[in-house]
Amino acid sequence: MLKYNLSYWERETFFQPIDVAVIGSGIVGLAAALHLKQLDPKLQVAILERGPLPIGASTRNAGFACFGSMTELMDDMARMGEDDVLTLVEKRWRGLQRLRALVGEENLEFQQLGGYEMFTEDEEDTFLRCAGQIHEFNRKIGSIVGQGEVYKVVDERIPAFGFRRVRHLIHNQPEGQVHTGKMMATLLAKAERAGVRIFNGLAVKRLEDSATGVELETKYGWTIRVPRVLVAVNGFAKSLLADADTTPARNQVLVTRPIPGLKLEGCFHYDRGYFYFRNIDGRILIGGGRHLAQDEEKTDEFGTTEIIRSALVQLLHTVVCPDHKPEVDTWWSGILGLGPEKKPIIKRTSQNVVVSVRLSGMGVAIGTLVGQEGAEMILERKM
Repeated sequence: MLKYNLSYWERETFFQPIDVAVIGSGIVGLAAALHLKQLDPKLQVAILERGPLPIGASTRNAGFACFGSMTELMDDMARMGEDDVLTLVEKRWRGLQRLRALVGEENLEFQQLGGYEMFTEDEEDTFLRCAGQIHEFNRKIGSIVGQGEVYKVVDERIPAFGFRRVRHLIHNQPEGQVHTGKMMATLLAKAERAGVRIFNGLAVKRLEDSATGVELETKYGWTIRVPRVLVAVNGFAKSLLADADTTPARNQVLVTRPIPGLKLEGCFHYDRGYFYFRNIDGRILIGGGRHLAQDEEKTDEFGTTEIIRSALVQLLHTVVCPDHKPEVDTWWSGILGLGPEKKPIIKRTSQNVVVSVRLSGMGVAIGTLVGQEGAEMILERKM
């Protein structure tokens, strides 16, 4: 990378003054920047983004509201405990409502078509465990979302979807789908109207906090000193903060060519949420499968791998859409931020630095809340 110094004019015009620098222009970073301007309109807020777009996961996901399928939540409860999981579900629900209010449902293309968890003929025992918990889940999660019947068995809908080998479906009423491209375009436009400066293609390689502020070193060798920094890079957090308790994870996705007469509608989960698919513009989007190569997928490098590509295509052709066997139009990948537990990290790491990361693949649901809480923390009295 070519390195050169900033001119006096560049430094004084574009990078002065900055009261808070937000690193990352994904859902979290944009929600944080907008919240900062709402809390104090006089604040000079700038976002530094490594990519030409908000590269990471915010524009590279499946567009699920990510409320939570039963097997995923039961799996989480076995590891985290019921109280922590219910607290996390409540945060997802609140975060989704904040996102809808911030962006607007028309701009989100929000559709609450519900979600379905599917169980194949080999998963009868798993289905029976879930079915036995539906009443209790509806009682506890229904109190969070204000609905009496969150989950229910809807096996009668299977023939209409044209699935093969699927024996059972559990419907999740609050689940929805969004258009994440339009969502992010709206957030970017709102940030610009609010006076937030956004610098694309400006990766931060290092940050160092001190009594005089935070020094940021960019990929061009420039150093910029700002009073306060909010780190919102999720899957890339460890590249800036070595002790960040996050691990990057690549997630792969495909979209088919248009499928004539496609009747499938809604969001679908399979195998504890590791596989997922939905309808979009007369096509099927399907992704996941990182559990098939966990070590290889713990990376912040974009790309696809044969083992996961094969698994996704096989699921598409043999279970999801066996009568059409649609062709793949395009592939892509996104980078998630995971950790030993699914709780997001929102904390002050030094006097002038706050971090809002580790969304655990639930950024659409929880990202707005995580960004706004990080913004509030950065404005609190410092240590």
